[in-house]
Amino acid sequence: MKYLPIGKPDPELLARLLEQYTGAKDRRLVIGPAVGEDAAVIDFGDRYLVAKSDPITYATERIGWYAVHINANDIVTLGAEPKWFLATLLLPEGKTDEGLVRGIFADMARASKELGVALSGGHTEVTPGLDRPILIGHMLGEVARDRLVLKTNARPGDRIILTKGIAIEGTALLAREKSRELVTHFGKAFVQRAKRFLLEPGISIVKEALTAAKAARVHAMHDLTEGGLAAGIREMAEIAGLGAEVDRQKIHVLPETEKLCSYYGLDPLGTIASGSLLIAVAPRDSGKVLSALEAEGVMAEDIGCLREKARGLKLMEDGRPKVFPAFEVDEVTRILSRD
Repeated sequence: MKYLPIGKPDPELLARLLEQYTGAKDRRLVIGPAVGEDAAVIDFGDRYLVAKSDPITYATERIGWYAVHINANDIVTLGAEPKWFLATLLLPEGKTDEGLVRGIFADMARASKELGVALSGGHTEVTPGLDRPILIGHMLGEVARDRLVLKTNARPGDRIILTKGIAIEGTALLAREKSRELVTHFGKAFVQRAKRFLLEPGISIVKEALTAAKAARVHAMHDLTEGGLAAGIREMAEIAGLGAEVDRQKIHVLPETEKLCSYYGLDPLGTIASGSLLIAVAPRDSGKVLSALEAEGVMAEDIGCLREKARGLKLMEDGRPKVFPAFEVDEVTRILSRD
């Protein structure tokens, strides 16, 4: 028997499962489960309800803060505003005290207030068999019918804008989960800077997504999570039935990220990357979006374009096409799964 590796299942397997196991049909379900889709969309008459569920499984610190922001990210990629958050909190037997639970609840409350989101319910329990807390978040948001951003609206020729750089979340995770080892190698100041990637440049993409949607008619948005930029580009292109061409020299990698990836032998292209947003816009609108993001203090770069599907996925290096990278599991998983 072959066991599945840690992380997301193979996209082809997941696609087959979603096609086979569909549940009841509902005409009000505008966007249902699909590989590469960030959230579900349900028709509520004058507006759409947008719904997302995502767990926090890699991190052990600040998981309440993580859960709210990670789920909000998927809501805003559809042009919607996050409104209501529910959480299922599973706590490890024999390792949970009141202080741990209070800390997670406090983090959820702080993050929700930052985004104007109401904590709306959920479930909490101490669960046997866990070695760390697991928090599954459920975010609901809403959007006017004419402002919904669909990934299927991406078109050949669209420019791809990347915000902030890549592997932001991966950098923060490694610094927080491997702090003692990294302080010895890089020093305390370096590790503290890397830890703060959670907040600065930050794993939230709410500001940049809403800014881009106001600046121009955005065709598609996609936040980078597990699998990093490589998975995100592949998902964005696949769901629109397109190919893509990306210039590696245009992809920004922050110095702390570069050093940690080099130390652990990781490719930043395949490293978990919440905090980075992909935006697909018509070439005439690329400048408008970049200018609007710059005005809001968000670093962004035009890194390539979408192409016809027949042209496939290409990673350009020094003007030469290379095989587009694929990773069986997220690069950070290889390090954190050793513990």
